[in-house]
Amino acid sequence: MDILIYLLAFAVLLGVLVTIHEFGHFIVARMCKVHVQRFSIGLGPVFYRKYDKQGTEFALSAIPLGGYVSMITNKLIELEPEVKNQLSEEQLQNTFDSKPKWQRAFIMFAGPLANFLLSIFIFTLIFFNTIDPQTVPVINEVNDKINISSELTFKENDKILSINNTVVKDAKDINLELLSYAGFSGDLNFLISRSNNEGPINIKVSVIDFLPTSLSQDNPIEYLGLNVVYKIQPIIGNVLPGSAAEIAKLKSNDKVFKIGSTNINFADDIRSVVSENPNTNMEFKIVRNGEFLSIPVSIGSQADSDKTIGILGVSFGTTRTLAQSLSKGIYETYNLSLKTLQFIGKMLSGNMGTENLSGPIGIAQMAGNTAQAGLLPFMYLMALLSISLAVLNLLPIPVLDGGQLTLLGIEAIRGKPLPEKAENMIYTGGAVLVVMLMIFAVFNDVSRFF
Repeated sequence: MDILIYLLAFAVLLGVLVTIHEFGHFIVARMCKVHVQRFSIGLGPVFYRKYDKQGTEFALSAIPLGGYVSMITNKLIELEPEVKNQLSEEQLQNTFDSKPKWQRAFIMFAGPLANFLLSIFIFTLIFFNTIDPQTVPVINEVNDKINISSELTFKENDKILSINNTVVKDAKDINLELLSYAGFSGDLNFLISRSNNEGPINIKVSVIDFLPTSLSQDNPIEYLGLNVVYKIQPIIGNVLPGSAAEIAKLKSNDKVFKIGSTNINFADDIRSVVSENPNTNMEFKIVRNGEFLSIPVSIGSQADSDKTIGILGVSFGTTRTLAQSLSKGIYETYNLSLKTLQFIGKMLSGNMGTENLSGPIGIAQMAGNTAQAGLLPFMYLMALLSISLAVLNLLPIPVLDGGQLTLLGIEAIRGKPLPEKAENMIYTGGAVLVVMLMIFAVFNDVSRFF
């Protein structure tokens, strides 16, 4: 049963990503009036085909590891003259290579663009339908590994706000930002919020050949000598109907900073104070829309095992509007695309290990694991892989979209295409490189089982 789940999850994941990518090429080719001979999901022998009114063959092929859009070109007509008999006069005049360079470039770029748009759509959907937990990284422990190049040092309970001006909220943010500095020598600037300090403070950490090993890259913040926990900020999310919070007129997005005489730093502080004070009237000091308010709250109660605990009736974290979700979806896609490109560069330079590079077996494993975890984790993986597919396809490697865009650029500079022999050599080299990369990724997949 588990194997079936993994296979189905892999088929759905790869099927959606490839279909969206190839549809990007297809729809823009149609807009430019280039005839598409075949739109195939999968490679190799075709086992199902259907034709539309324009004569395009929509096919499912035997090897589920990619897809392609085959467009009519002058070279194809030269090699297969019989193709002319299947095309109208208008189609013969609208071959791919007869189009202006900007249209050909747009057709090539449309595949990766479709994957970027898919990622934005998925992230927007996820962010709109989930609560933003409003977490903040809090230093739990500091050891002597850190080389501080400023007068101030880290302390327990410091909140990390940003690293080199990049805002961080959770483990993903911190790991991505620190990993992007693998191999770096210099200063990392940590912006810190500290209790009883009027404003944020900056701490410079000196690093030399940062994160030099794969082991150190597994937990970058620990390599610095910091143990970090992620705590929820004391921002009210939902207020339960009929609860003590609703009766007191507490509202979503209220930020609690004091209850009675107790200062509140995190959501856990609220839970602790409320739990210990059942059926008690307490004053909540909050910030609402930038205004400081004092609100009396009569805390409720609930029996729990052998004692009575206080109940407020709120959840923490905030909801996002559609506009906020879209904005965050666009930023997340941009940020992860940039990080993917940086990590590829660091793998090539040797500053980052290549053992995390996954092939079809690894992707199938991730697909099955996330599918069993739920729809949202599976969709999140789809968005991540959609970004990876887009970025990889834009690399200047012949046979990939980026390689063809590069050749178009060379053609624009030269005023004519490269000689056919040179193009064939370049495409052969690109194909060999892609096959070698695939073999290496599969080797990585297999080696994880031993």
